[in-house]
Amino acid sequence: MLALSRKQNESIMLGNDIEITILEIKGEQVKIGVTAPRSIPVYRKELYVQIKEANQEAIEQANTLENLKDLL
Repeated sequence: MLALSRKQNESIMLGNDIEITILEIKGEQVKIGVTAPRSIPVYRKELYVQIKEANQEAIEQANTLENLKDLL
């Protein structure tokens, strides 16, 4: 992991298209802004994990249904 220090209103570039900007710092909380092309989804990690788990469950259910169809 690359750890970078930034102050308020400073940014980090990811490639040519994604900019992460520190908008505000209040105590232990940091507000960031993300500028990225619409084609690149941006999620909070906890939401990303939920989506990934739901997708995995959907795949497993689809596989179970296919296995049941094969039995018939």
